[in-house]
Amino acid sequence: MQSLINHLRGATARFTPGRAVVAAMLLGPIVGAMLAFGTLAAQDAKQDANVVTIDNFTFGPKELTVAVGTTVKWVNHDDIPHTVVEKSTTFRSKALDTDDSYSFTFASAGSFDYFCGLHPHMVGKIIVK
Repeated sequence: MQSLINHLRGATARFTPGRAVVAAMLLGPIVGAMLAFGTLAAQDAKQDANVVTIDNFTFGPKELTVAVGTTVKWVNHDDIPHTVVEKSTTFRSKALDTDDSYSFTFASAGSFDYFCGLHPHMVGKIIVK
C-alpha cells in the first residue's frame, strides 16, 4: 500500500500546473460534447415516444397513450400517399407523401380512433388521459 502511495505522489509531482491546464483544455470540450449529446439524445427519445410511423400500410404503434396537451406526429415512410383521419373528424391531415408529416395537439382527454382515408383498412388509436 505504501508503495502505491509513493507512486501516486511521484505521478502527481510530475503533473505540473501547466500540464493540468493543457489537460483541462483538451478534455473540457470532449466532456462538454458528451454531456450535450446525452441531453439531445434524451430529448429525441422523448419526442420519438409521441411519433406514429406509417410504413408498409400500417400505423405503428397501432395504439398510443399520451397526456392531455401532447402533440402527436405522424410520419409517412411508405412510397405512396396516406392520410390520417379521426373517425369523428376531430383531426384530418392532407395527403402525406413519402417522409411528409402531420401533427396534432390533443387538448382534451378521450379515445381517438383514426384511419387512412385512402386505405381504410389502416387503423390506429390515440388514448389521451
